[in-house]
Amino acid sequence: MSFSYQRSSALFKEAQKVIPGGVNSPVRAFNAVGGSPVFVNHAKGAYLYDVDGNKIIDYIASWGPMILGHAFDPVVDAVKAAADKGTSYGMPTELETKIAELAVSMAPNVDQIRMVNSGTEACMSAVRLARGFTGRDKIIKFAGCYHGHSDSFLIQAGSGAVTFGSPNSPGVTQGTAKDTLLAQYNNLEQVADIFKKNEGEIACVIIEPIAGNMGCIVPQKGFLEGVRSLCDENGSLFIFDEVMTGFRLAAGGAQETTGVKADIVTYGKVIGGGLPVGAFAARQEIMNHLAPLGPVYQAGTLSGNPLAMSAGIAMLSHLNDNPDIFTSLAQKTERLHKGIDVVLTEKGMPYQINRYGSMMSVHFTDQPVIDFTSAATGNNDWFKKFFHGLLNRGIYLPPSAFESYFLNNALSNEDIDKTIEATREVVAEW
Repeated sequence: MSFSYQRSSALFKEAQKVIPGGVNSPVRAFNAVGGSPVFVNHAKGAYLYDVDGNKIIDYIASWGPMILGHAFDPVVDAVKAAADKGTSYGMPTELETKIAELAVSMAPNVDQIRMVNSGTEACMSAVRLARGFTGRDKIIKFAGCYHGHSDSFLIQAGSGAVTFGSPNSPGVTQGTAKDTLLAQYNNLEQVADIFKKNEGEIACVIIEPIAGNMGCIVPQKGFLEGVRSLCDENGSLFIFDEVMTGFRLAAGGAQETTGVKADIVTYGKVIGGGLPVGAFAARQEIMNHLAPLGPVYQAGTLSGNPLAMSAGIAMLSHLNDNPDIFTSLAQKTERLHKGIDVVLTEKGMPYQINRYGSMMSVHFTDQPVIDFTSAATGNNDWFKKFFHGLLNRGIYLPPSAFESYFLNNALSNEDIDKTIEATREVVAEW
């Protein structure tokens, strides 16, 4: 079985003439898997419909935000209604207060939230706020965790940066890099050593509590709790980057599922219902340092955009009113995990499957994948065959071994079983 992607290939060639690399985000270029990217015409529910007329089961959900499926009617209706009233004002609206009240009521340990336009903005602003609050300069991040493309974070980033082969990006100055200290994910002893060597200088630790940019990496028992304690002992803030996990794993995100409190939390993806939205939230004592109340400056003309706020309200309201969705998603992800597990075990090949809630990743390696170093041991040639074999059977996985799957609630058990059977067909050809 093979799908035709002739129109997609032609469009990619056209795009390369006027867009760097033909894409507006590097991982879309298929550099890690080869071939031409798929160009989408439209999407509905669990399916993508590309420009060649193929119907494709979607396992990235726009990298997370389409948790209820594509073109979810309440979200679409809310955006249409908002657009009829105007698309941007640059002035306050009641919508901003409404989504802030809703988000704060769902998220633990936060009193106030500030809306921005992307996850990058949210994480960049959170670190600036942490530095302003503590009066310190240095931050700790983890190799393989991706917090957007702000200079402070492009010091061995994950995801697209790793896929593209430039984890330390040109254009990031040594002056910026020196204040970003790197640790290995799940290595608490190393974090403690960094704190010891930089006593009184660490403003914050920023982490993906469940990492999604080196595949899905789950924190080992006691790791997040240990970092929390180190932050408390050293007067540093603990930032949870929940751009991926927020309102996806549970109403309260990873804070709720892990039971670990963060000082500042960043959001994106789900909170915007598929529109460009980010946010950062904290207790009032910290948020009082933010302009216009305090000296830490952050601004944005389109922050709190009425279309984005309307989409976010519709999305969060539905999730808040239907908490069983999180259970359903986790069960579907478990079904996919177990099915692929059986197929790859029968094949007798080395692999690891990591899963947490509705996030999952498959790694072709014989060692546990617990950090960036172990994630990088995966056999990328096998991954390429896996990716293209499933794509040719109408199933879209992340086009990089360093990305997590994001399941959406529109996926049926039949879709998942079809994916498992397609996996069987693919590996049978190896």
